[in-house]
Amino acid sequence: MAQQGTATARSAQNASNVAGLARFFPEASPVRIPVQLARIVHSEEVAPKPASANFTESTVIEFGTPREVLFACNTPLEFADGVRLRNSDGSLDIEASVVAVQYHPGQTIVAARFRREVPNWIVKS
Repeated sequence: MAQQGTATARSAQNASNVAGLARFFPEASPVRIPVQLARIVHSEEVAPKPASANFTESTVIEFGTPREVLFACNTPLEFADGVRLRNSDGSLDIEASVVAVQYHPGQTIVAARFRREVPNWIVKS
């Protein structure tokens, strides 16, 4: 005899939490862009060294504006941290600064603003 059960998908919860942050970005459009995430770390020894970014996590950009991306991640990020996001074919490889953060158990919801203009990365119809 078959038994029925209900499971809550983690990705649905992530999307819901990201949607909550997206309401503060009126231009935000829903998107689903899988990316690799890296926190950018600058070494400040005697002389500043170039930023290093090791991709540590796969995530999905859930919402975007012409200037920002919104996503959920496990990486501990704070306001003004730098991140690098890259999709699988490298057509999107951007650096951004964290402009908003919401903390939830086991995840961080992030809005990050591009450090340079990224033309036509998101197209509204």
